[in-house]
Amino acid sequence: MMLGVGLDSDGHKRVTKGENFALVGGSKETHEEMTEKAVKINEKLNERGKRLDNVSREEFNDIAHDVGLHRFDPEQN
Repeated sequence: MMLGVGLDSDGHKRVTKGENFALVGGSKETHEEMTEKAVKINEKLNERGKRLDNVSREEFNDIAHDVGLHRFDPEQN
């Protein structure tokens, strides 16, 4: 399961659940962006005939990168 946590806030509490994901928090804009990316990841998995529980880490990372997510590398900070 993918878990998204929005750390910014505009005073509203947001929770969205979908196939393979749960998203909590965030401003309206952040929450919408997280939802869009989670849905796109599921679409790309479906296109490849894969499911979240049987995709390799490398393939998931490629898909995540394709939808605009970038891996945080603490060594670069």
